[in-house]
Amino acid sequence: MANPVMTPIPPMSPLPPRPPRSIAGAIVLILIGIVFLLGTMGIVNWHGLSVLFGKFWPLLLILWGIIKLIEHEQSKRAGLPGRGIGVGGVFLLLFVITTGLIATGVSHFNWGNIRDHMQIDDQDLDEIFGGQSFDYNGDMSSDVPAGVTRLNITDDRGAVTVNVSDDKKMRVSWRKKVHAESQQQADSYNKKYDPTIAPAGSELVLNANSGDKGVSTDVDVYVPRDVQLVITAKRGDVNVNGMGGGAQISAQHGEVNVNDLVGAASLNLEHSSVHMQHVKGDVTIHGNVNEVDVEDVDGAVHMEGEFYSSTRVVRVSKSVGFHSPRTDMDFTRLDGRLDLDSENLRADSLTGPMHLKTRSKDITLEGFTGDLRLENNNGSVDIGLQKPGSIQIDNRKGDVQLAVPPKTALKVEARTREGDIHSDFDEIKVESHDKESSASGSIGADGPHVAINCDHGDIEIRKGTVAVAPPAPPEPPAVPGKPTKALPAPKAKPVESEN
Repeated sequence: MANPVMTPIPPMSPLPPRPPRSIAGAIVLILIGIVFLLGTMGIVNWHGLSVLFGKFWPLLLILWGIIKLIEHEQSKRAGLPGRGIGVGGVFLLLFVITTGLIATGVSHFNWGNIRDHMQIDDQDLDEIFGGQSFDYNGDMSSDVPAGVTRLNITDDRGAVTVNVSDDKKMRVSWRKKVHAESQQQADSYNKKYDPTIAPAGSELVLNANSGDKGVSTDVDVYVPRDVQLVITAKRGDVNVNGMGGGAQISAQHGEVNVNDLVGAASLNLEHSSVHMQHVKGDVTIHGNVNEVDVEDVDGAVHMEGEFYSSTRVVRVSKSVGFHSPRTDMDFTRLDGRLDLDSENLRADSLTGPMHLKTRSKDITLEGFTGDLRLENNNGSVDIGLQKPGSIQIDNRKGDVQLAVPPKTALKVEARTREGDIHSDFDEIKVESHDKESSASGSIGADGPHVAINCDHGDIEIRKGTVAVAPPAPPEPPAVPGKPTKALPAPKAKPVESEN
């Protein structure tokens, strides 16, 4: 029997050397840890840290890529296979990219605008985000250069008050509130954001330097009387007293008070209220307006926009215009008072010609003089005449009442559907047919024409009395050192909008 041949086992080839582990992820983690350590130690504030990360986080990806490229070249020279990113590296990359995109979006978001719309003040910020508010004050003065006729004031966050100076100088005092995490940080912001005055052609520019880094600045300005004012305030009240050069005011989320102004007043408002009295010039109010209170204007008043609360106008020597998506109104003069809100329009001692078109309002006009063209839906109409002209009233879903004073000549024509007609005058003959009623006749001779058309409502023509304007309300006593403020308008219940 032959001996079996033993086949030798071939030697096992050595395993290829493993490439060294990548250090890219470790370096990126170290850098992220250092940045967060600076934040927790207070060396870098969190807001600035988030802004920096939101801008420069792609540098971490670039650094990662450079390190991986260097490692790949080293492995290639050593004859070793390159290493991939790995599962841990994938998760780290996803973390960096996700947090980076979030930080970028947060840094670009207008948090100041959100804070303004939500009416969050510095105390609220202290409670929500921590930190403190630090107070500072200062003042400065300068001569008003020859040829300067206008003062331009900008204050993004804070109140602006302008009064007449006793001389030809301009003086500014301010009270500053800084939101910061420490006194040292607040001191640095205070020095950086002091108000400045600079000439620019025929005007002086006062920049309050507020609104950034949680800084708000209230400024009190004293200037010569005849200087024209241009004021921009994003969040804060504006007070103008006794000026003689007119004023252009843009305000957001505040209250505008103008008293004893000579010259035109132009206001562009965004969710702000206005109180004005004793203005010798035209008044223009435009924008999204809360409460309006205007009294004693020796000029015209024009209002246009959306009006969310009550509107009160007293004594205007020239024309008045009010235009919103819901109400269009123009008339010639107001010797009494006009009150307007979402449900009612009341006026006395008003002179036409007047054009009024609105809806869903109860309208009351007392002591009306002149021509009238009125259109209304879903509300009552009550007109007390004093010296009437030509009158046309069209009303749907509401009653119409017309009061005629003694010894007044009128030619009346009235029609209603789904309603009745009642008259105190024998000269006006009323006829009814099915669901319609009509009336016609002349009171006196050669009187103006009155036409009333009503749908789903009654018409009443009654004998009235001579209208007498009610006495003007007394003005509040002046308080030394405090600006005079117009009497408040009657508060209307909260509504969605006048328009």
